[in-house]
Amino acid sequence: TEKNTEGTKMAVFRGLSSVIEYGTSRFFRPALSVTTLNPVSRLQARHPVRSGHTDISIPSFDDYRKKSTLETTENTADVSRKAFSYIVLGTGGVAATYATKNFVTSLLSTMSPDAAVLSFSKIEIDLTGIPEGKNAIFKWRGKPLFVRHRTAEEIESVRSIDTTSLRDPQPDEERVVYPEWLVLIGVCTHLGCVPIANAGDYGGYLCPCHGSHYDASGRIMKGPAPANLEVPVCAFEGDTLTVG
Repeated sequence: TEKNTEGTKMAVFRGLSSVIEYGTSRFFRPALSVTTLNPVSRLQARHPVRSGHTDISIPSFDDYRKKSTLETTENTADVSRKAFSYIVLGTGGVAATYATKNFVTSLLSTMSPDAAVLSFSKIEIDLTGIPEGKNAIFKWRGKPLFVRHRTAEEIESVRSIDTTSLRDPQPDEERVVYPEWLVLIGVCTHLGCVPIANAGDYGGYLCPCHGSHYDASGRIMKGPAPANLEVPVCAFEGDTLTVG
């Protein structure tokens, strides 16, 4: 019985000694080993890692560079390099200007009238159908167009007037291509009304809305209108009148 008790004490003593030794080594490890052996170091210790790019040499492109640019510490002035830079800059400027011109042209073309609208921008009139002393009315660009075949008396009357006394001084010779043909836009210069032909105090045109009187040359003679009737751009070719 004494031997069994002694054996049990020895076993317990050895167990306690093992526990104390493990606890001491686990919780009282030197601080230096804890701080220096970080997780990365532990990983490298277990699995060595080598950076593959450290043993690759940097390629040299000196054989392809200009001699004036080999020395990077000196401020060299190579005329050929400046000329090349100027050529590239000038070429780029010309290309940018050409591209801008094409863009602006395309943009403006989208805002211009199409062929259907342009076909109405001009009108051709057969003058043989307008007798002397009559005023024919046509539609041009959405406005009334007056074409008057004047008599010799009307021509003499309008050219005998002193232009200095007119509100909008203009000789009759400047308003017609041929004396016998008067071409006007039939829109009153006061508020845009349409005058009546062969009416008024001067035998030309009368705006019935506000009483503006024009002579047989379309010049304002009396009333609130500030200017003469407009004369459009026109051309004669034989017995054909082209307006526009």
